[in-house]
Amino acid sequence: METSRRPDHEPPAPFPGGGPSQVPAEPFLAGRTALVTGAASGIGRACAQALAAAGAHVHVVDKAGEAARSLAGEIGGTAWVVDLSDPGVVDTLPARVDVVVNNAGLQHVAPVHAFPPDRFALIQRVMVETPFRILRRTLPGMYERGWGRVLNISSVHGLRASPYKSAYVTAKHALEGLSKVVALEAAEHGVTSNCVSPGYVRTPLVENQIADQARTHGISEEDVVGRVMLERSAIKRLIEPADVAEAVLWLCGPRTGHITGTSLSMDGGWTAN
Repeated sequence: METSRRPDHEPPAPFPGGGPSQVPAEPFLAGRTALVTGAASGIGRACAQALAAAGAHVHVVDKAGEAARSLAGEIGGTAWVVDLSDPGVVDTLPARVDVVVNNAGLQHVAPVHAFPPDRFALIQRVMVETPFRILRRTLPGMYERGWGRVLNISSVHGLRASPYKSAYVTAKHALEGLSKVVALEAAEHGVTSNCVSPGYVRTPLVENQIADQARTHGISEEDVVGRVMLERSAIKRLIEPADVAEAVLWLCGPRTGHITGTSLSMDGGWTAN
């Protein structure tokens, strides 16, 4: 529910000291509601924790029920245990939210000529169709209240391509496009839409890839990170989920109302090459 102290059309209170890395004296998202998909682990979990710490009530959306309920209890949020590969479940999620973080995703690695079509379709459903359906459901309320923040967790692969990841690269490029369209449509209503596009983040998904590649290539996990994953990155270390969450939190802040339709790269210099 909105607080009586701040009407919907007014911006949240500013960060004391000017930075989201500092704990706000008065949480600047107090009275706001956020929905985060894929929130039970990795980037989604860090975003849910950061938004809750800033005062938002967070809807924790994930198919991992135990982890989702545990996190919701930890941050005072609400768990929604759903499988986002079923488009119909979006209609069971809350429509009245102020911040949407489209984060849920999955990966499959194979050359195009051997890529399973059903796996390709699944990745598009979860990572493109579901964000579209969520925004179609939540944007009208944001428009009515005159404020909203859409944060799409994209990837450096929304800006660049890598071999063997046709479905993931396609989905992230599509998410970037969807984000830009929403930015143009939503601007007059006080709603911004941006992508946060990191390189390799230290998540369970990535750590599993590191172990698999180390076994496949017969090299150490350190070499997989430095020589394979981060070959094109100037900074040779994985990004932490909390760093991505800080960027998301900043884009929800009071000094970012003119930042929309953008992709905030957090790729260690990858796209500078």
